[in-house]
Amino acid sequence: MSKLSIQRFTLQKHKAFYVSIYTTMIPGIPYTFSQASMITRITPFAWLSRKQNLWNEIIFHRNIQTSCRSASHLLRRKYDSVSGQLQPQRQSFHTSPIFQATKDPYVVLGVSKGASAADIKKAYYGLAKKFHPDTCKEPDAKDKFAEAQSAYELLSDPQKKATWDQYGAAAFDQDSSPGGANMGGNPFGGAGPFGGANPFGAGFRGAEFTGGINFEDLFRSFTGGTAGGRRQRGSQNPFEQEEVLIGESIEANVSISFVEAAKGTSKKITINPLITCKTCSGSGLKQGMKRSKCKHCEGTGTRLHFVSGGFQMASTCNMCGGQGTMIPKNGECRTCSGEGVVRHKKTIDVDIPAGVEDGMRLRVDREGNSPITGTAFNSNSRSQPGDLYILINVATDPKFKRSGADVLYTATIPLTTALLGGEIKVPTLDGEVNVKVATGTSTGDKITLSGLGMKKIGERRSGHGNLRVEFKVSMPKYLSANQRTVVEMLADELGDRTARRIMNVGRNG
Repeated sequence: MSKLSIQRFTLQKHKAFYVSIYTTMIPGIPYTFSQASMITRITPFAWLSRKQNLWNEIIFHRNIQTSCRSASHLLRRKYDSVSGQLQPQRQSFHTSPIFQATKDPYVVLGVSKGASAADIKKAYYGLAKKFHPDTCKEPDAKDKFAEAQSAYELLSDPQKKATWDQYGAAAFDQDSSPGGANMGGNPFGGAGPFGGANPFGAGFRGAEFTGGINFEDLFRSFTGGTAGGRRQRGSQNPFEQEEVLIGESIEANVSISFVEAAKGTSKKITINPLITCKTCSGSGLKQGMKRSKCKHCEGTGTRLHFVSGGFQMASTCNMCGGQGTMIPKNGECRTCSGEGVVRHKKTIDVDIPAGVEDGMRLRVDREGNSPITGTAFNSNSRSQPGDLYILINVATDPKFKRSGADVLYTATIPLTTALLGGEIKVPTLDGEVNVKVATGTSTGDKITLSGLGMKKIGERRSGHGNLRVEFKVSMPKYLSANQRTVVEMLADELGDRTARRIMNVGRNG
């Protein structure tokens, strides 16, 4: 804030709240914001007006996170109605550095990234002695002294140092440290009206407020981290686990007969998945080559964009895809062209269980594509192939149909069998069985043969469906003279006077 000139503009009053409105003059970008403030105890305005000095009754809460956060939305609405100048702020699931990006602490102290704690401390003492405001008369000595202090504070904390090494400046706000609450200035965090570019403010990121849970890591655990894998990182945070890169799944079709679906079978399937390149072991690099830091994002994986109102928005670097590193020119593996994977044709045996239906999908674990580790965020992460999904096509059968686990069969019987009853042979999935036909069976009558259907899939108790047999009486279209004579005699016996007679056998005058 050394380059910002802040001037009190006016004092607005509304019921029990006082909001101090400030005008901030940034070179080239003037904008107005509300200095986050809140009354310690809610007191009627009439009582406060009797005091000579209103400011003595207003205490700024710099370190209270919960109350300030709950009041931020009320203050925002009040401020919008007063100034009408606040620009809408775009938010994302990852935070972005606000107006001024945090400087690289290694550059400030003049040490390498692999410097020891002793070297960092020695470099800091040297800069602190050189730029101390009491001894150095340079105009920017105070700023350089403050930068050295901030850099040493960051690098002397192992947790903050690890966060910087992994995420860079994108993980830090200007006024707050990573993983810690904002301890000064605006209690809502950041240089913006209500916490800068981070929609949750610096306090929500702090371990002091959340008990060690980082809300950005919580969102990453919900949204998945990097593309093509699950980001899991293993630390004290309960939402962090080991990072695993999982490849994409692939599909294949297989056709089987009705009986194969009932009995189960084994099929050979040819697939062409991506597998890890054996030449580079999945790194995407030529032998002896190493990745270099992305020059476009300085290794952070994100790029900063200024928007109106002095805010910043971070987006994934389009040059390195968010990795922070790039394969140097002419450093790609010639076998896989830097992808880390190649196509490989192979044939596998797939066991198809009994009872599968047409259109059902079977999953074969880890027979899909290997992850593209050559362009992954961390090519050294543990990886595993995706899955293979097999779409089952069951051919129709001339004798059987299916209804769930039940098998349907239509048995055609002669008229005489239907009239007199008898016994017929019915085909099943396991061969023929003898079935009795009751006397007087007509078309549409059904019987059920228990346990002779399809095997049931997905049930706790293994079992089979039933074979449902429907009878269809076959009626003769033509009758011989003897057959007609017999039938006419039967009609006479049954008292059927509507049947036509031709042979006139046994008919009374």
